[in-house]
Amino acid sequence: MYFEQFYLNCLAHASYMIGSNGEAAVVDPQRDVDIYLEAAAEQNLKIRHIFETHLHADFVSGHKELAARTGAKIYIGARAEAKFPHVALTDGFQLKLGSVSIRILETPGHTPESLCIVLTDEEKSRDPWAILTGDTLFIGDVGRPDLSRTYTAQQLAGMLYDSLHQKLLVFPDSVLVYPAHGAGSLCGRNMRAERSSTIGTERLTNCTLQIKGREEFIQQVTTNLPTRPDYFLQDAEINRSGAPALTDLPSLPALTPVEVESCLARNANVLDVRPAEEFAAGHVPGSINIALSGQFASWAGNILGIDSDPILIADTEAHVEEARTRLARVGIEGVRGYLAGGVSAWQKAGLPIAVTAQISAVELGEKLRDRGVQILDVRREGEWQAGHIPQAKWHALDVFPHQLPAVEDAQPLAIHCKSGYRSMIACSLLERAGHHNLFNVTGGYDAWHAAGLPEVSEQPVKA
Repeated sequence: MYFEQFYLNCLAHASYMIGSNGEAAVVDPQRDVDIYLEAAAEQNLKIRHIFETHLHADFVSGHKELAARTGAKIYIGARAEAKFPHVALTDGFQLKLGSVSIRILETPGHTPESLCIVLTDEEKSRDPWAILTGDTLFIGDVGRPDLSRTYTAQQLAGMLYDSLHQKLLVFPDSVLVYPAHGAGSLCGRNMRAERSSTIGTERLTNCTLQIKGREEFIQQVTTNLPTRPDYFLQDAEINRSGAPALTDLPSLPALTPVEVESCLARNANVLDVRPAEEFAAGHVPGSINIALSGQFASWAGNILGIDSDPILIADTEAHVEEARTRLARVGIEGVRGYLAGGVSAWQKAGLPIAVTAQISAVELGEKLRDRGVQILDVRREGEWQAGHIPQAKWHALDVFPHQLPAVEDAQPLAIHCKSGYRSMIACSLLERAGHHNLFNVTGGYDAWHAAGLPEVSEQPVKA
């Protein structure tokens, strides 16, 4: 048996290929599918089957394009009511792939149509070898239950409890667990960094599986959920119908500085994907910084929305293309174009440049002693509760698209996150809204903690 995990860091997304006897199955493919075609060719396999563990909400799947390019069948849970040609899966469905047995477990909870895939390598044993758990069971966590238009979070949480205890935890401790997401994904809250586990390890170490009783489980997994990005439900609907091929997207036009300036005057979203330090040193006024490093696509979907039609600014055309592909992975397809020549061309055209001030954690500590600065923490609630700067107010970046924090421009405002990535996004959004007495805290809370500066743990005071 051939088995490979493909991990996409920017979406914390894991997909899989299983092969035997010249045939292969792909599970939960990402939008750009060439990686599976190349792997199959290297292994002398033909992709005949494509499985979706559920209608993904955090990214656009490549199942439709991969099926078109290979002739493979698509398999998805019957409750998905998929609108493309497919095999509707129900509990107990089995497929033989050479020496590999594939068996389906319906495991509703994360979504109504969620399922898990049990793999048995019959050349080695008649006992199950691994379970591809989709978004039902993660490493250290379980899937969030609030992504349905038809069920309440409490109803889905109850289904999730039943699926975990009646379907997954009945397997032997030795069975491997391969989820569809890892740490950083918004499909859960407390995922660990490992990319696989075992049923036994999760039984002992997964805090959510330690909760005693169904009602307590429902209460805990529906409390303090991360803010659900608006694009999640839109992506699920795209996946229900199947997305067009990436190759169908038109080429991006190169825009002059004057054209970009005109678009900005009409409130266009101009997305600068350069590193935070480059953006801080000089950028197009009114542009938004979401750097290609980090979870670029997720934050772009969250902050801009999938109908945002942004204009891109990058250092190179290769970075423009990379940004475009990564945006398409979350459903942002209407990119208007890119600034030809980047910020250098903007400067050469004699157009104004904006600068974002930066401050170190130690410098911030000194200013606080003089009471000369406000502090805004844009991390998520769990991060805040684990420890924060005593004088800080809290307003998670996830909430910015719906409500910007109240800002008093009379006194400087220092903005921080964990490391500086999210805080620069926040700075750029506040600058676009007309606030300029701002500092980005370089190194973020990690640098504050490393410097041994004061910390407290308590409920957040919102800005």
